[in-house]
Amino acid sequence: MTHPSAPLDRTTVAARLQDFPRREADRPELKQAAVAVCVTEHHGAPALLITRRAPRLRAHAGQWALPGGRCEPGESAVQGALRELHEEVGLALPTTDALGLLDDYVTRSGYVMTPVVCWAGDVGELVGAEDEVAEIHQVPLAELDVEPRFIRIPESDAPVIQLPLFGRHLHAPTAAIVHQFCQAACRGLLTRVAHLEQPVFAWR
Repeated sequence: MTHPSAPLDRTTVAARLQDFPRREADRPELKQAAVAVCVTEHHGAPALLITRRAPRLRAHAGQWALPGGRCEPGESAVQGALRELHEEVGLALPTTDALGLLDDYVTRSGYVMTPVVCWAGDVGELVGAEDEVAEIHQVPLAELDVEPRFIRIPESDAPVIQLPLFGRHLHAPTAAIVHQFCQAACRGLLTRVAHLEQPVFAWR
């Protein structure tokens, strides 16, 4: 795999997402959620906003995540993702900063997760909502745009995706969404990730 020859910018990402043939999950019986795949400019390089969930949360406590959550009644994925972004990390973006959507990902916990790619630019240092977010990181895209690791588990026939992060691993759904973003936005490649499995600890 070759890396993009030019630095990634908003115009390039927007153009690649405009051409992206997104797949929706037609699962109206499941809860609808949205996450913000938010690109910032950190220390002069494009980065992705990744949080660690607060340890006191009822679901997925302490896990790495993209800002997001369940959509409210009548709320679009874009509206939901931007609202959650504001609530979790204090970053208020207009809908014009939403550049496109990636494939829906159906989680083991019963959600249809719609990833909304947005471009925030240089936002400085952010402070998370204390009851929801333990840490906020702006991870350079160069560190995320790497070959994932795929492992097998006895509970599923599908491969489990892992991306290296801070000496550990990022898992699906976040790892799957980040991987598809890097493939589509950073490289202009069409890579599907809906089939990739979550680790068993994230099934609840």
